Amino acid sequence: MARKLNKILLFILKLAVSSSLLYFVLSNTGVEKVFAIIKTINPLAFIGVIFIYIASIYVSSIRWRLLLPEEFKGKRLFSFYLIGSFFNTFLPGIVGGDAVKTYYLYKETNKGSLSFASVFMDRYIGFIALMTIALISFAAGFKYVKGSLIEWLLPTIVLLFLIGSFAIFRLRLGKGIKALSEFYGHFSEYRSQKMVIIKTLMLSCAIQVMAILSMYIIALGLGQHIYLSYFFIFFPIIITISTLPVSISGIGLREGAFVLLFGMAGVKPEMATAMSFAWFLSTASGGLAGLFEYLRLKT
Repeated sequence: MARKLNKILLFILKLAVSSSLLYFVLSNTGVEKVFAIIKTINPLAFIGVIFIYIASIYVSSIRWRLLLPEEFKGKRLFSFYLIGSFFNTFLPGIVGGDAVKTYYLYKETNKGSLSFASVFMDRYIGFIALMTIALISFAAGFKYVKGSLIEWLLPTIVLLFLIGSFAIFRLRLGKGIKALSEFYGHFSEYRSQKMVIIKTLMLSCAIQVMAILSMYIIALGLGQHIYLSYFFIFFPIIITISTLPVSISGIGLREGAFVLLFGMAGVKPEMATAMSFAWFLSTASGGLAGLFEYLRLKT
């Protein structure tokens, strides 16, 4: 009962954070202006981004497949990934996408540590690729962000990621607990599979580039011709901020990050907010495919 109450209170807190941030952003940009801009988006650009998003989920399922024993079928994992995407988008703060994938995999394997470790590693390798792209883009496009907030923010994010990785993989916090001991055991197996790690990293880089290009296409669809290098630098920061567990599905945080970062590229606040909403709507539309998969597996 107490656990359920804590979940409800946490959800209310996240809702308050998202609502407050969204209100602040929209009160400074104008709701009418933002939605008037969204209405002007090129339909082909919007539809194209939906297909890119679904394609990225498919590639993600291939990456996940590499982290699991050979008997797992890619088609089944693709279904789980789609369902996770749907829950992540439409039921944020209630059921997370990673939790859904772990649940479905556990139902098939009855192996909790394997299910959790594979989902965690899938996400972790994706974040390694994101940080790698961020550092390369930061170095290549430093002249665009020199003297700005990005000059210290991006290196700080990378440093925190490295510290977190050290705490998990070197210190092995909680290794005395049986479930966590099994969890770390799977990581030892992954570490010995160097070719698998290389392949998953390559796929992760492809997935991140697809997401960055999606954001760029949305901007083009709204008539914005912004240097592509900005997207490669800003995207990792936007994703990192959006995944902080203080809001619902990153709502509010994402819009604020768009306004702040793309403002450095000369984009007006209302346009940056419209870009954020349009990008979210495109991924949400792609996520609806997960609803059909969920209903199909339920029947």
